[in-house]
Amino acid sequence: MPYLALSLAMLLWASSFIVLKYVFVFYHPLAVLFARMVIASLCLLPLLMGGRVRWRYQAGDWRWLLAMGLAEPCLYFLFEANALTYTSASQAGVITATLPMLMAIGASLFLREKQGRQVWLGIVLSFAGVIWLSAGSRAGPGASDPVLGNALEFCAMICASGYVLIAKRLSPRYSPLAITGIQTLIGCAWFGLLLLTPWGRWPDNYHWLPSLWVLYLGAAITLGAYGLYTWAVSRIPVARAGAFINLIPVFTVLLAWLLLDERFLPWQGLAGMLVFAGVWLSQRKQA
Repeated sequence: MPYLALSLAMLLWASSFIVLKYVFVFYHPLAVLFARMVIASLCLLPLLMGGRVRWRYQAGDWRWLLAMGLAEPCLYFLFEANALTYTSASQAGVITATLPMLMAIGASLFLREKQGRQVWLGIVLSFAGVIWLSAGSRAGPGASDPVLGNALEFCAMICASGYVLIAKRLSPRYSPLAITGIQTLIGCAWFGLLLLTPWGRWPDNYHWLPSLWVLYLGAAITLGAYGLYTWAVSRIPVARAGAFINLIPVFTVLLAWLLLDERFLPWQGLAGMLVFAGVWLSQRKQA
C-alpha cells in the first residue's frame, strides 16, 4: 500500500506542472497559491473535526512544525511558482530528479538511515533515465530564462527534502492528516500575507475553467498528494520513498502526450522504462 500511495502521489504531482503553467496565464502565482491553500484547508476541515487526527505534542515541537511548514509549502511553492514562469514544465520536471539524492544524503546525515549500494545504484539508474528522457527538451516561448528557472526549481527541491526529513521525524507523534493540516494552515497565512505586499495581485477577472483547475490543485494535489506521500513516508525509509520522485517526469511526458497531443517517441519510452527499472531496483529487497 505505501508503494501504491507513492505512485498515485507522483501522478498527481506530475499533473500539477501542466496545470500550473496553464493557470499562471490567467492568475498571478501568489493568488493561485493562496487559493490552493484555502481550498485544501476547507477540504481538511471535516476530516479534522471527525477526530481522526493523532497529535502528541512534545516540548519544542513547534520549532519542527514551523520549519516543516516554511520548507513546504511556503518556500517550496514560492520557488516552484517563480521557476515555472521562467522555465518549461518539462525542464522543471527534470530538476525533480535531484530530490531522491538530496533526500538520501539528508537521511544519511540526519536520520542515520544506512543506504545500501543497491539503493544508490537504483537512484543513479533512474536519474540517468530522467536525463535521457528530457535530453530533447528545448527552451521555447514558455521558457524565457531556463537557467534561472531551473535554479529556482532546484531550490524548491532542497526545501522539499527538508520537509520530508522533518515529516519523517514527526511521524511517530503526528498522523499524516495532522501534518498535512499544519502545512495548509501555515501556507494560508504565508501566502495570504504575501498577497498584501506590493508583489501580490488579486485577480481582476475570474475564468471558470482556470478556476476549476485551481480547485483541482487545492483538493487533489495539495491535499491528496501530500497526504498520500506523508502517509507512505511514515511507513518506509525516506531514501526508498524518494526514489519514486523520478516517476514524475515519466508521468509528465505521458500526460503531455494524452492531454496536449505531444508525440511519445520510441526513445522516450525506453528512457521511461529505465526510470522504472531504477525505481524497482531501489525497492527490491537485497539478498
